Amino acid sequence: MQKSPVTGLVMATMLEAKPFVTNIPLDRISNDPFPVYRNEHMLLIVSGIGKANAAMAAFHCCNHFSPDIVVNAGAAGSVDRAFPLGECYQVTRIVEYDRPDISTGDPTIFYPNTVNGFQTATLATQDRPVIFPDERRKVSDVADLVDMEAASVVQACEKQHTPCLVFKYVTDTPDHTENGDIVNHIRKYRDPFYNFYISSVVSKLNQHPPEVFPASP
Repeated sequence: MQKSPVTGLVMATMLEAKPFVTNIPLDRISNDPFPVYRNEHMLLIVSGIGKANAAMAAFHCCNHFSPDIVVNAGAAGSVDRAFPLGECYQVTRIVEYDRPDISTGDPTIFYPNTVNGFQTATLATQDRPVIFPDERRKVSDVADLVDMEAASVVQACEKQHTPCLVFKYVTDTPDHTENGDIVNHIRKYRDPFYNFYISSVVSKLNQHPPEVFPASP
């Protein structure tokens, strides 16, 4: 009997990760330098918010636990109303919006690995939250969604030669400019996102071998 691959999940906050920890369930195995939860086939590391935290957590995940694949999963904002609350997307292209290439001045681009069968979106990652409609309009020139971690997770996995997928669910749109809105929507949509991940993503990753496609521009 073939062994299922070990997946490393990197999620920014326990608020997002709670259904994974409690429903699978996963056991807490460490708290330093990051909270880590795991079972036989999955480990979950809670990185904290922001690019530096995400990069360190993803590197720690790959270097210490050697997962077959890493998935950055969790909340994202949408830049316009075409990407509605609660919808789940596989990210195929990431723009590190606040880190331009030194030679060209253009934002740095990353391409996660992908699997077939999911609706897709592009994503902009930056350390400053993108909240207000005018800020979202600026980002809409380069991406559909915004977050604060994914680019760093993909970059860290590239350094460790570990495939990396990115799945996000929408927790705020141009109509939502208060932090309370985002927190409430994370709580509202985290269980549907968990169900989506378990029913749809895990089945893809448990194929032998998983149909994971290389990152490509």
